[in-house]
Amino acid sequence: MLTRSLPRQLTRTRRFTLGAPTRFTVAPDGGAVLFLRSRAGDDPVGCLWALDLATGDERLLADPAELLGSTADEVPEEERIRRERARQQACGITDYATDTATRLAAFALSGQLWVVDTGSGALRQLPARQPVVDPRPSPDGRHIAYVCGGALRVIGADGRGDRAVAAPEPAEGPDVFFGLPEHVASESMGRYRAYWWAPDGERLLTTRVDNRAVRLWYIADPADPAKPPRTMRYPQVGTANAEVTLWIADLAGNRCEIRWDRAGFEYLPAAGWDGHGPFAVVLSRDQRTLQLLAVDPADGATSLLAERHDEHWVELLVPGVPAHTATGLLVDSLDRDETRHLSIDGTPVTPDGLQLHEVLAVDGETVFFVAATEPTERHLWTYHPDQGIRRLTEEPGVHSGVLRGGTLVHTTRTLDLPGSRTTVHRPAEDGRPQPAGPPPVEITSHAQRPLLELRVESAAVGPRELRTHLFLPSWHQPGDAPLPVLVDPYGGPAIQKVMAEQSSHTFVSQWFAEQGFAVLVTDGAGTPGRGPRWEKEIFGDLIGPTLTDQIAALHATAERHPELDLGRVGIRGWSFSGMLAAAAVAGAPLTDQRLYDACWKERFLGLPDRYPGNYEMSSLLADALKLSRPLLLMHGLADDNAFVANTLRLSAALLAAGKPHEVLPLSGMTHAAPTDDTFARLLGHQLEFLQRHLDGRPAGCAASGRHHAGRPEGHGRARAGRRLPGAGRG
Repeated sequence: MLTRSLPRQLTRTRRFTLGAPTRFTVAPDGGAVLFLRSRAGDDPVGCLWALDLATGDERLLADPAELLGSTADEVPEEERIRRERARQQACGITDYATDTATRLAAFALSGQLWVVDTGSGALRQLPARQPVVDPRPSPDGRHIAYVCGGALRVIGADGRGDRAVAAPEPAEGPDVFFGLPEHVASESMGRYRAYWWAPDGERLLTTRVDNRAVRLWYIADPADPAKPPRTMRYPQVGTANAEVTLWIADLAGNRCEIRWDRAGFEYLPAAGWDGHGPFAVVLSRDQRTLQLLAVDPADGATSLLAERHDEHWVELLVPGVPAHTATGLLVDSLDRDETRHLSIDGTPVTPDGLQLHEVLAVDGETVFFVAATEPTERHLWTYHPDQGIRRLTEEPGVHSGVLRGGTLVHTTRTLDLPGSRTTVHRPAEDGRPQPAGPPPVEITSHAQRPLLELRVESAAVGPRELRTHLFLPSWHQPGDAPLPVLVDPYGGPAIQKVMAEQSSHTFVSQWFAEQGFAVLVTDGAGTPGRGPRWEKEIFGDLIGPTLTDQIAALHATAERHPELDLGRVGIRGWSFSGMLAAAAVAGAPLTDQRLYDACWKERFLGLPDRYPGNYEMSSLLADALKLSRPLLLMHGLADDNAFVANTLRLSAALLAAGKPHEVLPLSGMTHAAPTDDTFARLLGHQLEFLQRHLDGRPAGCAASGRHHAGRPEGHGRARAGRRLPGAGRG
């Protein structure tokens, strides 16, 4: 019963995120912490809270259920019904922003703009244009900027003076907009913001996005033939990107364009405005050259502060950089050989082997960052020029935090701890945050406890010390019959599944284990945590090195665990791992690498006109003839990330080759996992398929695990004979 209930619990709790505190903001004096949290582990409505560290008391600042749930005595019945529907559909407060003093917090709720005085708790809805997107107070708290209808707008914190400060011309249409990130910024570069206040609150730095040259794609709903297809601008591999420019706008709407070599540097991975002026980070189309530019706010002229080159690609996914210390020192990342360093003014300040993952904050001259030597862990560190680097966390696990005014908000996740634990530490006598200071205050989590207990073994296997998790059924005993093996990776760039923490991934793997499988998860070539050289092993070939590591980890694990039956091996995956999983269960697979956005795929495979062979090597379509195992393809028909054309084209190629296979079309489903009972049914369908083809079959029949086996010479490095033992076979 518990195993059947877990998928529904994952859905009901949004993968155990509901009820857990998140999005922390520390007051400048370190005396209070703002955060978001819903009231229960199955309550989707996020609320804004304040924690007083002097008393340890929590105060509710904003509850969307109350803001949108007025009684019939207060409003007409029609309005009451409208608000109730809005309340039911809303996810509550999903984000907020504050002024520098954290006296004023602003958030959007059902398209409305709300502000709250964090001291008195007074709430007000401001008469802003709707729908409101990404509201942010000015540093001095006098104004709120937000985006509506493609325009960047500003309204007074008192509700007066709402106006556009940067808006497209009427003739430009909806494909031109200010203040919101373009597709590749949020999907492929990790930039989710598109405007920034000047420190004095008198001007803003904003992007202008022009999508008119970007290809128009169509997503139809086959379940409703009368419904027109949805259109979207999609910057496909090898085609035009959006034109992204930067502007400085004052509160009166006067604008100045920022000038740089956009022909040579068309990507804008980062920008901002701190006490040392506005800045922009620009990147070439081939992603091998990156420049950090200082911006003159008077006339928009730029000057070069720093430049980086890489023969494969310049790594972008280091959140929090670039930044400046109070004295103007440049905080950045620096890749050297096998280590990603924290650098200050171009000089690495962290040792070889300590991998930088994120810069969380710069507080005066102190840099607060996440780094680790063990790939499965994340630890909190500080750097100060007078003290060097200092490690703040020791417990094996994944640590994150917020630091301001000497106060540290510390969140811990481990493999032994269900959910997370968040504690707030005031500074010790020497001013540094540490557990030895005043007693910490814990922020309560209401997240539900998972219905399953993990039975997982962590290991580093083989000559490459591949990090693995092996999940076994709770009921399996030594001497029991060998278990069929389910390989359950993601395996691609930007995501690790093998981490020293409990996560929704681990419980899905354990759920499959409870059905009678040994489930093996491996992070191989290209995955984060092992340094730049490891990450770039996949350049030019997204499949070969990745699958080679999966096979090596499987054999190395089986040598230590005789309970693994290598005659019965299956593989499942979604998105990137769906591409690897064409051996058994493939969800939303990317079978043609050209059907993805330019920024992401050109980073790993190069420009398609220069490296066409890389795209052929990483495609599955040409290998349809080689399919020799049962295959289940699943794809959301509304997927606007990995488009369903990938599955349809592979299915057509398999049909033309006379290769039986199964296709499960998911009507109305996007790339994200569903948040209703469809998720449980989808896991159940995968389970039935795997059990049908792996349970009770005689062992010994191996099938090629690499669709490129036997490819003619001249198509990249030969890999003939690479096999995933018994994949999809009995």
